[in-house]
Amino acid sequence: MTTFRIAPSILSADFARLGEEVRNVVTAGADIIHFDVMDNHYVPNLTIGPLVCEAIRPHVQVPIDVHLMVKPVDRIIPDFAKAGANIITFHPEASDHIDRSLQLIRDHGCKAGLVFNPATPLSYLEHVMDKIDMILIMSVNPGFGGQSFIPRALKKIAEARRLIDESGRDILLEVDGGIKIDNIAAAAAAGADTFVAGSAIFGKPDYKAVIDAMRAQLATV
Repeated sequence: MTTFRIAPSILSADFARLGEEVRNVVTAGADIIHFDVMDNHYVPNLTIGPLVCEAIRPHVQVPIDVHLMVKPVDRIIPDFAKAGANIITFHPEASDHIDRSLQLIRDHGCKAGLVFNPATPLSYLEHVMDKIDMILIMSVNPGFGGQSFIPRALKKIAEARRLIDESGRDILLEVDGGIKIDNIAAAAAAGADTFVAGSAIFGKPDYKAVIDAMRAQLATV
């Protein structure tokens, strides 16, 4: 029986009330807080850093999943680990030495993962599956919230699921980008077990109603 996890992205939250927002979304049933970090360099946007992660850490007991859309990554990894991150993922294109970056995350006590853009091949995984705790498949091109799901991502999710199953390792398979009530079941059927949703949750007045509706769809898979 697959355990499904809902990971609201605070990129779509009300930043003026961020502590309250993360508390409310966890009360509504969120399993993970997804924390999007953009540097206006690797991606064309600028968001939040370790100080914000440190600020929200006391407000929630659930894991904080930090998605680094920055280049280079190694300099900032220790800062997020110290700020309270539980999982840190990065894009292989943003590291000169992927194996070393993954080990750096683990050396700082966090789970480590790689993120794959729509056009990024999964072949990067061949040499580092033993250091991977999470694979994140982007179902939009990174850099902005509120984008539409790219259907071809389902094929990549299925391919990643096959690699995880063949490895025999306990690796989370997360999908991020345009996840909503009407497509979350398709992503789950393809093999995803962790679902990032930003505007689909924070853009609605009743967070619990949205998360419950997502879980109802997941129950059909």
